[in-house]
Amino acid sequence: MAKVTFNEEKCKGCRLCVTVCPKKIILINTEKLNSKGFHPADVKEMDKCIGCAFCATICPDVVIEVEK
Repeated sequence: MAKVTFNEEKCKGCRLCVTVCPKKIILINTEKLNSKGFHPADVKEMDKCIGCAFCATICPDVVIEVEK
């Protein structure tokens, strides 16, 4: 199983990772705000992650780390 980690303080909630996830398990967490005032991305069902790293590749701020 893969593990996806977001640096929530650097995430600006641009949703690019949400659009490229083939399993549709990434969402914008509207219940959290980082120190910059953005809602960061989060994974809702980590056990469904296939470790493709599309999210990390498309992230313009390099806030996503994928471990296989």
